[in-house]
Amino acid sequence: MNMRNASKGTVLISGASIAGPATAFWLHRYGFAVTVVEKAPGLRGGGYPIDVRGTAVEVARRMGILPRLREAHIESRRLTFLDADGSQAAVVHPQAVAGGVEGRDLEVTRGDLADILYGAVRDEVEFVFDDSIDELTEHEHGVDVTFRSGARRGFDLVLGADGLHSRTRELVFGPEQPFHRYLGYCFAIFTMPNTFGLSHEVLIWNTPGRAAALYAVGDSDELHAFLNFAHPAPPREILRDPEAQRDLVARTFAGDGWDIPHMVAALRHADDAFFDTVSQVRMPCWSSGRVALVGDAAYAPSFLTGQGSSLALAGAYMLAGSLAAHRDHTAAFAAYERETRGFVELNQAQVGEGDAALFPTTAEALEKRNNQLRGLTTLPPATGRPAHTALTLPEHIEPIEHIGDRPGNG
Repeated sequence: MNMRNASKGTVLISGASIAGPATAFWLHRYGFAVTVVEKAPGLRGGGYPIDVRGTAVEVARRMGILPRLREAHIESRRLTFLDADGSQAAVVHPQAVAGGVEGRDLEVTRGDLADILYGAVRDEVEFVFDDSIDELTEHEHGVDVTFRSGARRGFDLVLGADGLHSRTRELVFGPEQPFHRYLGYCFAIFTMPNTFGLSHEVLIWNTPGRAAALYAVGDSDELHAFLNFAHPAPPREILRDPEAQRDLVARTFAGDGWDIPHMVAALRHADDAFFDTVSQVRMPCWSSGRVALVGDAAYAPSFLTGQGSSLALAGAYMLAGSLAAHRDHTAAFAAYERETRGFVELNQAQVGEGDAALFPTTAEALEKRNNQLRGLTTLPPATGRPAHTALTLPEHIEPIEHIGDRPGNG
């Protein structure tokens, strides 16, 4: 029997960024019929750099996408920290700050990772773009889904891989506020022309409570710009108002030196600006009935940890493997959470261990950080942070396609 055509059930995944296509990849391998719905009209480019570290590198290897990720790897050679007046405070190797391991851990643009994941699964899985889940009605044998387009379909299971502000989470668990842990900062990211002649490097400017970064991916004529600032409470009222966001950033950085005025002006004209709070998602339970969450929707660690994409890739592997190993979805979701939560919490806790110190809020803390940075070397570290490799991936049941490919099974 060729089991390639045997379906273990139908699964709807909301979100086509990182966690969604990664989960779809494994579920398809294990014999599920998968549909991915994405509210954007197509894959989101978004070129800012993200890290794939530790356990997540092994997930990528098992997916067969590691060679492509290595091709897309960004070789950042230098990280320069600047004082308020633009003078040099320290120069270090980027991995020394990020806790990455040279030659093993990877840094790629978010768009490249999304593209590689999509490419690995687009021919096997149904993708529905420019649509989203509007209503979910669970019953004994499945979930009835009404889409924003008006379409209605039934699925055995629904998985929310739709990010920090997950609509799936809101529909099933209620408003996000109880699960949102605000870390005290807001940020804006956007692209601007590389008028500095920067190449393969990052500049980070700091003054107490405010930071800016310019990121040169390779020799591009475009820079990824980043403005980050401490803010006492999350400014929820402006999260859907781009003009108010730009105004808040301009007020916050008014009077700052170096190239900050140029960056604030570039933000005004950027057509790809993104603004949000720096937050984590912490939930007492990642599933309810026939619906489960994966990646940022369930356990966003915040960019301060640099582990968002890595947790998404590892979580996708663990969730799909649990669904393959257990006939009952309740047992599968419980196993996924039981086996993954410790790894997630360890990585979320990295925020308290110096990552937020990249953005000190007092002059004293800034001086202390600069002294620590000067003590770091410009050579890459030999070992990464223990949290990055704290999950040992189980060998789940053999993927369906391998069973089907055996001689005599055709």
